[in-house]
Amino acid sequence: MSGRFVRSSKYRHVFGQPTRREQCYDNLRVSANAWDTNLLKVNPQYLAVNWETGGGGAFAVIPLEERGKLPERIPLFRGHTAAVLDTDWNPFNDSLIASGSDDGKIFLWRVPDNFTVRPDVEPDNVQDISPVGKLSGHSRKVGQVLFNPAAENVLATASGDFSIKIWDIEAGATKFTLKLGDSIQSQSWSANGSLLVTTSRDKKLRIWDVRQERPAVETAGHSGAKNSRAVWMGEHDRIATTGFSRMSDRQLALWDVRAAREPISGFKTLDSISGVCVPFWDDGTQCLYLAGKGDGNIRYYEFQNDKFEYLTEYKSGDPQRGLAFMPKRGVNIHQNEVVRIYKSVSDTYIEPISFIVPRRSENFQDDIYPPAIGITPAMTSSEWINGKEAIPPKISLESLFEGTGLKEVTPSQEKPTSTITASAPQPAEPAKPAKQAEPVRAEPTPVVRPAPSMKDQGASMSAMVDKFADNEEKDDVDDTSSFEEVARPVEQAPPSPVKTTPPVKEEPVKQTITPVASTPTTATPKVSQSPPESSGSVKDDIAEIKALIAQQTKTIASQAEQVKYLTAEIESLKSKLDN
Repeated sequence: MSGRFVRSSKYRHVFGQPTRREQCYDNLRVSANAWDTNLLKVNPQYLAVNWETGGGGAFAVIPLEERGKLPERIPLFRGHTAAVLDTDWNPFNDSLIASGSDDGKIFLWRVPDNFTVRPDVEPDNVQDISPVGKLSGHSRKVGQVLFNPAAENVLATASGDFSIKIWDIEAGATKFTLKLGDSIQSQSWSANGSLLVTTSRDKKLRIWDVRQERPAVETAGHSGAKNSRAVWMGEHDRIATTGFSRMSDRQLALWDVRAAREPISGFKTLDSISGVCVPFWDDGTQCLYLAGKGDGNIRYYEFQNDKFEYLTEYKSGDPQRGLAFMPKRGVNIHQNEVVRIYKSVSDTYIEPISFIVPRRSENFQDDIYPPAIGITPAMTSSEWINGKEAIPPKISLESLFEGTGLKEVTPSQEKPTSTITASAPQPAEPAKPAKQAEPVRAEPTPVVRPAPSMKDQGASMSAMVDKFADNEEKDDVDDTSSFEEVARPVEQAPPSPVKTTPPVKEEPVKQTITPVASTPTTATPKVSQSPPESSGSVKDDIAEIKALIAQQTKTIASQAEQVKYLTAEIESLKSKLDN
């Protein structure tokens, strides 16, 4: 069927809403240090800002409710002897923050109770905050700090000594060291905290099996000379990277961690702007946000069918240099806000930008607010060090909407990110592949995206298949019989039926047609049950009938998509008429 229709999406009309200047965080002195970090970090309570200071290094923490113009003198988190390069909030404790500095030290800080940037004292009597812990081990500047998203008190720090150290901050000791051999440009944890992806100046993309202290995958990344960024796409076994081509065009790439030799569908050119493109992944909406440093634009894509579908772009005349992404539990659910990004403008004020789904209902929108990661870790640091892998418990955002507090709806659960680590054992010990070989084949089933469109037409299709199956005397043999004709010419017909199972060509076909059979052994009996050679013509007829059914199903699916789109357009027109 020929014809074009608009792809159905709940987020096609998401728009970015800026904040008025008086509601921003004004009168700041954002650090002018040239090290390529995001300068800002935010959680549902506080905003951290790398601060420009005369002596030593410091950063500011601003309670989110204290908007407007800040006093000339505010309490600073001071203790480093050189500029602060990066900070990160503990995902399970909104009052705990880590900082990395040009002095090579990592400090841990705790925000005091009832902390305010407007203390009721004279400016000269404002007291700065001191660190509660210090981690030493890097020989050069620490440019990036990043907490593990699943394990409690596990911190990754990237340094100018070309290494990443993994710390147990509770013990105050280094547990693992990853040696890259070149400057680290970005790092991002997998959802269960077992793997770490990095980009570096040598233009390599590496996926580290952290507890083995070696890369599970190492491949060529973006070829340009400027910095590249990587972000792990939540619970998917996918990674998004941004970077530059040899011609200095900005690029976007999507990687399958189990087959990361090259990106899926290659490198996609975005534009020719010179600023680094910072990626943010939102697991709730399955959208990727790209914010350019040096320009005021934020474009966003929806992840569907293993590719990024462009939605639209938020444009602003105010260029951004610092950027922070609010965790899902901190967005304003009552205003249908799905994402909030904080950006620094002119290094003097910070502007929140809300991305909103345009709906008028006053009820909780459960289709755009699935359960989100809460504040309970999936494991302790010692359990993680000993090899445990799990996803933290998730909370119901409806409980936040109703004001009843955080309500957990799913317990900690093991995540088949072991499918991702399955690629790690190739360069590592042989013991690890045996442990993780099974999930590698099980993972493709949920990743395959075409299944939902077939499911929509499942009832009519199954009825047609049953009708033809009744005429054929055998029920289940039809699925395999059509492919037996392909296997038979491979000189395997004369031997016994047991020897017909090894043909390599048959395996991938059976996995794609019958994804329920996760192992090839379950399919072997079906091949041996249909040896009669006299029914060749009947099988050919059945194969043709099945091909027609598949073609009709695709046609019905495309028509259904058009109907959905037309229905959505009618609803939007109705709502406009009502207004």
